[in-house]
Amino acid sequence: MEEIEHRTVEVNGIKMHVAEKGKGPVVLFIHGFPELWYSWRHQILSLSAQGYHAVAPDLRGYGDTEAPASISSYTCFHIVGDLVALIDLLGVDQVFLVAHDWGAIIGWYLCMFRPDRVKAYVCLSVPLLHRDPNVRTVDAMRAMYGDDYYICRFQKPGEMEAQMAEVGTEYVLKNNLTNRTPGPPIFPMGEFGTGFNPDMPDTLPSWLTQDDLDYFVSKFNKTGFTGSLNYYRNFDTNWELTSPWTGAQIKVPVKFITGDLDSVYTSLNMKEYIHDGGFKQDVPNLEEVIVLRGVSHFNNQEAAEEVNDHIYHFIIKHAHAKTT
Repeated sequence: MEEIEHRTVEVNGIKMHVAEKGKGPVVLFIHGFPELWYSWRHQILSLSAQGYHAVAPDLRGYGDTEAPASISSYTCFHIVGDLVALIDLLGVDQVFLVAHDWGAIIGWYLCMFRPDRVKAYVCLSVPLLHRDPNVRTVDAMRAMYGDDYYICRFQKPGEMEAQMAEVGTEYVLKNNLTNRTPGPPIFPMGEFGTGFNPDMPDTLPSWLTQDDLDYFVSKFNKTGFTGSLNYYRNFDTNWELTSPWTGAQIKVPVKFITGDLDSVYTSLNMKEYIHDGGFKQDVPNLEEVIVLRGVSHFNNQEAAEEVNDHIYHFIIKHAHAKTT
């Protein structure tokens, strides 16, 4: 990891930490929850070695990037604004976009608001969340899974932070990162408890070393979880803000990658949406759906080499496409 360079840049009124390596066309990596630029460590080394400028920021509220205090500072417009400013700062018109989890959600918004800045998009884990104009996002999730569904449990400011503090940062991160339980994460009301993973192993999986976990823990010990949880607290606000884009299609070329044990893929009627035509209708240039066997949610880390190959070949395919 010593080969990766780090700098702090000013974007959209905040200071953003960026990890980067290599020269060439820009590949922009956007992490999810509860993650950091470090989630892309394997991809940064791989893509930079193949002639690309790999760039992975800590999103606002995470790691060494500033964390505005107000919940209202974490809407889709704020986060996409940060990324557009970063793309401008990198001095390029377009980037190849690779994003995972909450980063994937932000990636869809970036493709929706500024498709001119994205050459092609490799989306990991979270497909486009089709906007229902009649039901707010969190209300729809609550109706499907009840008040104990993790996104519902994340809504009240301070509540989940206090429950996470009771079990400790390392427990929260290890519990999440090692989760291989299909289906929607349900937390008992009033505690974090076993959280995402009731079957949390004593030992770490082969793809996550203690040094890796220690790095995540060191950063979240400094920042806490409020910034990252504030993304979830803007689900309904984002629903309101994106009303003008109801029914809008994403026209950027897309490859989607998930794992057959992924908690997103195995809940929320996702399999039906992904495979039965709904996803393709919303994203007409969806070129391929990859389901990695025996792989869970953090596929960019768990199946790094396979994911790297998928990213590289999709980028190569679109490297010479005409810039819009």
